[in-house]
Amino acid sequence: MCPSRKYDSNGERQAAYRVRQAAARRQELADRGLPSFPALPTLPGTARWNGAIQRCVVLLTLVCAEMTTYSDARSETWQDSDRGEAHQERIDTLNELLSSLEELQG
Repeated sequence: MCPSRKYDSNGERQAAYRVRQAAARRQELADRGLPSFPALPTLPGTARWNGAIQRCVVLLTLVCAEMTTYSDARSETWQDSDRGEAHQERIDTLNELLSSLEELQG
């Protein structure tokens, strides 16, 4: 005995699939805390882009603070070594990147 069909046609099944996929994408964006895409694809998603940049700034600030704490906890000898200097260069690069992102954020 065949199971009963949920949809009468392949078109109805595909339409239901597209609706489920669109709902999943909206939920994924909501979970990330980002606003949805604009209704028209030709409009810029400025609010969405600014939200993503703001999240990057927060994350990079956290990473920079952790790296600085790690470096400060090490001995003077380690800080003056090649590894310590390379670590400090990475921190400096992160700080430059953060200042660039904050300028972009406006």
